[in-house]
Amino acid sequence: IIDNLAELKVTLYAFWALGQKEGKVRYLRLVDFLNDPEFVKGLGPTAEIAADNLLDGLERAVARGTFLHVNIESADGKMDLYFLNTQKGRTAVDGITRGEWRPNPDEDEPITLLVERPNIFILYEQNIGPLTPLVADELRDAEQTYPPRWIEEAIQIAVENNVRKWRYVLGILERWHQEGKQDGIDRRDTQKGIRQQIPEEYKDIIKR
Repeated sequence: IIDNLAELKVTLYAFWALGQKEGKVRYLRLVDFLNDPEFVKGLGPTAEIAADNLLDGLERAVARGTFLHVNIESADGKMDLYFLNTQKGRTAVDGITRGEWRPNPDEDEPITLLVERPNIFILYEQNIGPLTPLVADELRDAEQTYPPRWIEEAIQIAVENNVRKWRYVLGILERWHQEGKQDGIDRRDTQKGIRQQIPEEYKDIIKR
């Protein structure tokens, strides 16, 4: 179980970022993490603290065996590369070690999180509460099931109703999925409909 927040954030980000890559061999450079301002902001209040947390998270993920870390020489100096510890990742690292191939980072396009649409993990932390491994799994499932806009709106409704619980947000999403979501209607009507579906345990704490 990942019980360190920096390691969890780094791991989840790497899974996402590697998914944006193309090609048979996929890896991330240390600079890829550092060059994403939205991701770095989520690691600490200052650039220095965020960088320290990033390095700590990466070291923990490597020690756990999630990532494979390779340090190579390039024209610009030493370069840190991170591969997922899969068969393809291990084969790539072996190839580098034997001198069979070398990455060409200059061909890579920068990977960044979209400022216009914060990822679901940032939204959760900003509006609901601290991220835990269990919640992270549920968020990934929701991200695969529902449109990003739905998740954003459901979280906003939870905030407006002062029910900062993921179960409540999920209830909204499930209702929209089952009954259909009507866009463009008055928010008050939406909230009224949602309140009818509120679990009994939350009705007394909703801000009217």
